[in-house]
Amino acid sequence: MGLAVEIIGLVLFLGAHVFVSMRDRRAALVKKLGDWPYRGLFSLVSLVGIVLIGYGFASYRTAGLIVVWNPPPWTRHIVEALMWPASILVVAAYIPGNIKRVLKHPMLVGVKTWALAHLCANGDLGGMILFGSVLLWAGYDRMTLKHRSDSGAPPIPVGGTKNDIIAIVVGTILYLALGLLFHPYVIGVPVFGL
Repeated sequence: MGLAVEIIGLVLFLGAHVFVSMRDRRAALVKKLGDWPYRGLFSLVSLVGIVLIGYGFASYRTAGLIVVWNPPPWTRHIVEALMWPASILVVAAYIPGNIKRVLKHPMLVGVKTWALAHLCANGDLGGMILFGSVLLWAGYDRMTLKHRSDSGAPPIPVGGTKNDIIAIVVGTILYLALGLLFHPYVIGVPVFGL
């Protein structure tokens, strides 16, 4: 049951994000609803999706993991190593500097890094569905950005090295918060060999 709820959540969350890439359909819906009602609906669908993903995955884990393969214990170090740059890249999307200038879409690179790292260390079906589907979506979204008639999101002014330093500091704080607080207390899996 938990796995089904997780999948429904993924369909809602990722479906809403795939819809954004369909620029003509998105524009028609924005025109019909208005910009702020569209944003509200998008946010609501995304939030419901996240809640269902979290609830479904937690229920699935409580009922017992469906093991597909057993990753070697050292793969957790891949996650620890890759989550630091992934966290910085996600932050760099909102504090744009040279990182954003070079990568163009650091959020998607960060999400792909997060998903790939977690796929290395999770051999259960629920984890593979979660991280694999997010990785596929991020790859799809990056490919569609090249073919969109508009540039995707509205342009964000890009700063320089100062913004990169801020992104690295804030990204490092995010990385530590995820590893020391969120993952052990919310997910129930310790990080950093604790």
